[in-house]
Amino acid sequence: MLRLEHICKIYPTGEVLKDVNWEVKIGDRIGLVGVNGAGKSTQLKIIAGEIEPTAGEVIRPASLHIAYLNQEFDVDPCRTVKEELWRAFSEANNVHEALSQVHRDMETANPEQLDKLINKMDKLQRQFEALDGYGLEAQIDKILPEMGFEAADGDRLVSAFSGGWQMRMGLAKILLQKPDLLLLDEPTNHLDLETIEWLENYLKGLTTPMVIVSHDREFLDRLCTQIVETERGISASYLGNYSAYLSQKEEAKTAQLSAYERQQKELEKQQAFVDRFRASATRSTQAKSREKLLEKVERIEAPISDVRTLHFRFPPAPRSGREVVIIKDLVHTYDDKILFLGAELLIERGDRIAFLGPNGAGKSTLLRLIMGMEQPSEGQVKLGDHNVIPGYFEQNQAEALDLSKTVMETIHDEVPDWNNEEVRTLLGKFLFSGDTVFKKVEALSGGEKARLALAKMLLRPANLLILDEPTNHLDIPAKEMLEEALKNYDGTAILVSHDRYFISQVANKIVEIRDGEFRVYLGDYHYYLDKIAEEKEQARLAAEAAEKAAKKAAKDAAKKAKEAAKRK
Repeated sequence: MLRLEHICKIYPTGEVLKDVNWEVKIGDRIGLVGVNGAGKSTQLKIIAGEIEPTAGEVIRPASLHIAYLNQEFDVDPCRTVKEELWRAFSEANNVHEALSQVHRDMETANPEQLDKLINKMDKLQRQFEALDGYGLEAQIDKILPEMGFEAADGDRLVSAFSGGWQMRMGLAKILLQKPDLLLLDEPTNHLDLETIEWLENYLKGLTTPMVIVSHDREFLDRLCTQIVETERGISASYLGNYSAYLSQKEEAKTAQLSAYERQQKELEKQQAFVDRFRASATRSTQAKSREKLLEKVERIEAPISDVRTLHFRFPPAPRSGREVVIIKDLVHTYDDKILFLGAELLIERGDRIAFLGPNGAGKSTLLRLIMGMEQPSEGQVKLGDHNVIPGYFEQNQAEALDLSKTVMETIHDEVPDWNNEEVRTLLGKFLFSGDTVFKKVEALSGGEKARLALAKMLLRPANLLILDEPTNHLDIPAKEMLEEALKNYDGTAILVSHDRYFISQVANKIVEIRDGEFRVYLGDYHYYLDKIAEEKEQARLAAEAAEKAAKKAAKDAAKKAKEAAKRK
């Protein structure tokens, strides 16, 4: 269907892709993985035809229709939802908009103008029908409920909907074009868990082949049938989902190391023979023959060590009291919306709690209340009385860095008594090496800023870590580093995240914000999912029982009424 052959891409800043080879077949759902800067989005843009490769070619049928959903959803907030979806059909949309304008003009037109407008409308009407305009309108009406919209939502403005719903509009627009191949670049960014799961299930139900760039490991695990990894500009393909890719990669690495070591032993043995008998009168011919054979041997390369990643531990946490955060009778409103209504929670030493809930449920607000940056409308939110030292990582922490300072200066400000060597050692753990430590913060990528903000937070000893979307802008190796650090952290941690894999690795308790209250689940993320499934099943059985009881009651009442009528 589509094949990349020996793709190379060189930018003025350096070579990103060296030798990329992989293909998309019918039914494939391919996940592209690699560290930030590995060239994943570049490959999508090359496939979409937005940029040209420096060398190599993309082999594809001329008729192949490719749709590209990038990280920024292309929607106009001033249009209605239906008007936005009409943009999927550019030619028909122009005619549709012209017809709408004629209808508006007719309302205020004089008789002479009206004749002209009627003629114009007739002409446009015929164009609209020729383009199957009414068929396209039916397609729009059909896809709205598929995307979760109510019928009345079609006439509401795009600006009235959250980012998650705008992503659904963007997806609907490209699906209306009936593409042969879908390209999705970080489709789960900024979506809440509920919307991510909806998207996951929706994409699973499509037969359209797709290529997905994502740092959401759970999403890749549940959706993908193949993983293509790009490392040092070279691609490697693995059949199966993300977990299968990890195990295959490890197996391949182990097998290569074993083969390399065996060959090295054999080569050493043969070389020793050559060295020993090269000058021998009786065996020099044999030695020279073996030397020639050695020269011809195809050498097995040693496995390349993994791409550099981060390794750090949080400083030892000073011991706090048992009670770390106390929340009592919490009532809080935000922009006329009630977020919490009589909510209660005790967070204890050693808890690693993940707060879950849809966007707008009040998760980030709750973290600010705990930090004392906001005051509750009613009730109490306070830190424990004994030695609780909080460290707070805000959702926009990376954006809060001083852009005019260098990477070195940013860290020096936190630890003025450290010498340059100590600062550089710390920065090296966060992949800032060589001259990159002298780069201005404004010149850093989103991922680099996120790493610097984490390094800055690390320098402050704390026994209560409060983390709001700490994995935003981090690639998979950086997320794994943070997971490892939190697992080994001996203090208390509170986190808000939409990364299900991250939550499953780190949290030992789940607190769901539901109807203004806290619902506590005393286990990890998978325990929470099991309990939620149980609750849904119980609710379904209860609804069925109630329906049966209502039918029986209605039947009994009808029977009694019939008997009463007979007695009369």
